[in-house]
Amino acid sequence: MNNILIFVYLTFFIMLFASTFAFMWRMMSSTLSDMDKKPVKSYHDAMKAYKIPAPHPEMEGVKTGDELLIFTPEKYNDDNEEE
Repeated sequence: MNNILIFVYLTFFIMLFASTFAFMWRMMSSTLSDMDKKPVKSYHDAMKAYKIPAPHPEMEGVKTGDELLIFTPEKYNDDNEEE
């Protein structure tokens, strides 16, 4: 191998090492800063950032847990049987 190829290889190796170290440093500092935050007092406080989107226009007035469709299948009647 010639010297230019070795130089290019080492350059890319150092760049890869540096970017890996920078990524590791950033992720660890982010993780540690998340651990330093105050704990939430209740579930409602933690979920303030996640709002329920507006319902579909056809679903206005329908509350969570309401049954929208009730299907009760009837037994199949043969032509020979009386109703």
